[in-house]
Amino acid sequence: QVIFALNQTLLQQESLRAGSFQIPYTTEDLIKHYNCGDLNSIIFNHDTSQVPNFINATLPPHERVTAQEIDSYFRQELIYKRNERMGRRVKDLLEEYPHKSFFFAFGAGHFMGNNTVIDVLRREGYEVEHTPAGQAI
Repeated sequence: QVIFALNQTLLQQESLRAGSFQIPYTTEDLIKHYNCGDLNSIIFNHDTSQVPNFINATLPPHERVTAQEIDSYFRQELIYKRNERMGRRVKDLLEEYPHKSFFFAFGAGHFMGNNTVIDVLRREGYEVEHTPAGQAI
C-alpha cells in the first residue's frame, strides 16, 4: 500500500506539473478567503481537499479499492484526528484557565473541509469568532 500511495502521489504531481490536472483554487484564493473570514466558502467546504486523492478513474477496480482505503486512512489520520487533538488542546486550555482570554491562530489546513478545529470547538459548545486583519485584539 505504501508503494501504491507513493506511485499515485507521484502521478498526481506529474499531472499537476504537466498541466493536465488543475487544483480548483489557488493559494491566493485561500489567503483571500482566510483573511476575509469566509471559511464557509466553496473553497473551505471541499472535503479536506488538501490531502492527495489517490482515487483515479483510470485505475483498475482492485486498485480503486486500495486507493479508497488509503485515501480514507490519510483523511482520518492526517486531518480528522489532528483537528480533534487540536480542538481538545484548545478546550483543555479554556477549561483550565476559565478567567483568561486567549487568541488562537491556526494554519489554513485546520479549516479545510469537514470536521475542522472550529467544528470541534462548536460541538463542545464554544462560540468561535473570526478576527479580521487590522482589528485590535
